[in-house]
Amino acid sequence: MKTKLITRDGHAALTEELNHLWKVERPEITRKVTWAASLGDRSENADYKYNKQKLREIDRRVRYLSKCLEELKVIDHAPEQNGKVFFGAYVDVESESGETNSFRIVGPDEIYGPEGNISIDSPMARALLAKQVDDQAVVKTPTGDQIWYITHIRYTC
Repeated sequence: MKTKLITRDGHAALTEELNHLWKVERPEITRKVTWAASLGDRSENADYKYNKQKLREIDRRVRYLSKCLEELKVIDHAPEQNGKVFFGAYVDVESESGETNSFRIVGPDEIYGPEGNISIDSPMARALLAKQVDDQAVVKTPTGDQIWYITHIRYTC
């Protein structure tokens, strides 16, 4: 089961996507479907079929986003979190072999946005929660445990 948390930035992005789909894309595609339907025989009308399918996809995404935005809880940064890894943190880590990685811990609905976001439900995020700079996190992977050291933590306000 995925966590029902989202950052304020993520909530704004999903809201913007919903508004764009509802107010811009859907009316445009609806006009195209209406126009294509007015041409007559729909069984061989590629414009009608394509745009009708596109309309179904938009409606499906609108339903998903509407439901999702109702259920998600926006989590804001609190000053008490400074110095430790919690939801919304930007974290830099380094492995024992010297490999480095940087990412932000966000809700599952945000990981498809900017590169470098990982879900709070991921093994890496779970291993890092409540840790501080220089702490080690043991991440359980299918190939075995991996050790990562936290080198930097920051939050945006």
